[in-house]
Amino acid sequence: MIDEVLAQAATNPWALPLMFLLVLGDAFLVIIPGEAAVTAFGALAVSNGAPPLPAVIVVATAGALMGDVSCYLVGRWVGLERWGWMRRPRIQAAFSWARSRLDQRTALVLFTARFIPFARLAVNLTAGASRVPAPRYVVVAGLAALGWASYQALIGAAVATIVPGGPVVAVIISVVLALGIGLVIDALLARRGRRTGRL
Repeated sequence: MIDEVLAQAATNPWALPLMFLLVLGDAFLVIIPGEAAVTAFGALAVSNGAPPLPAVIVVATAGALMGDVSCYLVGRWVGLERWGWMRRPRIQAAFSWARSRLDQRTALVLFTARFIPFARLAVNLTAGASRVPAPRYVVVAGLAALGWASYQALIGAAVATIVPGGPVVAVIISVVLALGIGLVIDALLARRGRRTGRL
């Protein structure tokens, strides 16, 4: 029954536009399950044959890039202190952290931040506020979005290929695996930050 529902969802014409919106929204609100959606559709692409895996990657890349560029534009036009939430000490510390990293290694920071939800928001807003040149920003952000989308979709595809049990099992295991990897990375970064006295 659930396999049939997932199969219908995967072939629905609104499936990829919905994934696009989730990924786009994930750029601003990390509670939106953009990453999980890409991983789930990667699993469905293999277990159901739809939607096509390349389409999942392309649409996820477009959503991620548009979300990141939107954050960049907010940072450029609004700055980093206009709204109350931006002036909180923890948020200001994140902006300071992002600014110092962007000054040293712009491309590396933009690329790696795409894989870390809270850092992604801080770095993209700060890149706009710091006036990182737009052409350079878009090229690096585009490559980062492509790498991120490929990584998320291929986790789902790999699990669906390896694990028996149909679409339901593939989607559940791939999403749990992707979230688990994200949590481990976050924990390692937090531990490193505590050791060095930084974020």
